[in-house]
Amino acid sequence: MLMKTTNVFARNADAYQRKKTLIINQGGTSSSKTYSILQLLIIIAVYAREPLMISVVSESVPHLKRGVIRDFETIMGNEFQSDRWSATDKTYNWGRGKMEFFSADDSSKLRGGRRDILFINEANNITKDAFDELDVRTRKCTFLDYNPVSEFWVHEILNSPLKHIKKKTEYIHSTYQDAKEVLPPEIVERIEGRKHDANWWRVYGLGEVGNIEGLVHSTFGQVDAMPDNGIEFLGLDFGFSNDPTALVHCKIVGDELYCDQIIYEKGLTNDQIAKRMEAAGVQKNYDEIFCDAAEPKSAQEIRAYGFNVKSAPKGPDSVLTGIQRVNQYKQFWTKRSVDGIREQRNYRYIEDANGKITNKPIDDFNHLMDARRYAVISKMRPTTVQHYNINI
Repeated sequence: MLMKTTNVFARNADAYQRKKTLIINQGGTSSSKTYSILQLLIIIAVYAREPLMISVVSESVPHLKRGVIRDFETIMGNEFQSDRWSATDKTYNWGRGKMEFFSADDSSKLRGGRRDILFINEANNITKDAFDELDVRTRKCTFLDYNPVSEFWVHEILNSPLKHIKKKTEYIHSTYQDAKEVLPPEIVERIEGRKHDANWWRVYGLGEVGNIEGLVHSTFGQVDAMPDNGIEFLGLDFGFSNDPTALVHCKIVGDELYCDQIIYEKGLTNDQIAKRMEAAGVQKNYDEIFCDAAEPKSAQEIRAYGFNVKSAPKGPDSVLTGIQRVNQYKQFWTKRSVDGIREQRNYRYIEDANGKITNKPIDDFNHLMDARRYAVISKMRPTTVQHYNINI
């Protein structure tokens, strides 16, 4: 099996060969940390001299499918054999080596069988209790990776004064610079074009621990499915080449706002958006869809297909007013809304030159956030509901 690897792969392989039992990968965006760990685990499984069970864990099944499982299939390429893959159990069997994929929200898996090697993807989205349950049942080695949006339980391990913990732990730091030889130039250009945003650059450019202060919507929960009842409506944010078109399904039940990601895709023309909406079950001439008032031509073209598209209020204070309106509710995303969850965790206010938080949100991680805002500010009148931007 031929693979093009980076030095991140080499450093993880070296730590594994030196029998480190906890290998922590902290890094920025596009640093190849997840891809490199999966490459190494595949090689270990293929050339295993003893039966090995390898577990790959992420926060939810949708997150697994959109992330590590997709990367696994890409790495395997033509070597992937469908008769060795069980879609039901999400396992791949080489004979001696076997790899399973499961989510950390499955308590039976956390307290279930033992394994030889563990990989927790985006460990900052996993609780310390879940890590402990998994790690204690792992015989040889645990790999972790994450973008350091803020400090979390892994930093307690890294800062531990205990010698036996330091001895068994390997820390690997990486940035996009470590993967420049395999990254398309336009990706590098887009990353380096964000240097003006100090916190973003610190986390995703330099792979250093960021500051979680200034989140626009600081708290939310995750649910398996949308509620059956409630006030129902949709929000639409247009994109094309650089930004995705985002469509979100919203329901309000009392003081709770539930959202489900429907579309999140770049390069869609208006007729393709209409076809995606029809395929998703959006009802023509009925379901209310609120969109950006700055895109009247796009709204009219989709309206011509029979969809009930309306423009959201537009004005100098519409963004902050919409944010405040959203923050009147306890917020929830369905677990399959991987991009909505990612955006809400990263959407924040810009810092000024002195590091002080402004009232202007960043122009990133905002596509489903904007779609939701258009919908809520259009559909829901101001209320006296308690604001839930701090704690739920």
